[in-house]
Amino acid sequence: MEHEHAGHGYINGKEDYLKRLRRIEGQSRGLQKMVEEEKYCIDILTQVSAMTKALQAVALGLLEDHMSHCVVNAAVAGGPEADEKIKEATDAIARLVRS
Repeated sequence: MEHEHAGHGYINGKEDYLKRLRRIEGQSRGLQKMVEEEKYCIDILTQVSAMTKALQAVALGLLEDHMSHCVVNAAVAGGPEADEKIKEATDAIARLVRS
């Protein structure tokens, strides 16, 4: 689901997020190469763990930005938008906890 909002909460850290995501993309390519080259299972799992941790760090950063920007702004405005933003944040947290 994509929402149209001017100035998303992560916008000030956009370049940092892109840098992290590019690094994760490189890790993914490295994992593919490890499998192609039939590297040791534990070595591959170690890299999967590192990549998972990196993705979780991005997710937590985005969640924090969302809470401190989008949710706070909606709460100040009040009404149905506030309820919607809190529900979105709660659902996002639930997805992160399950993953």
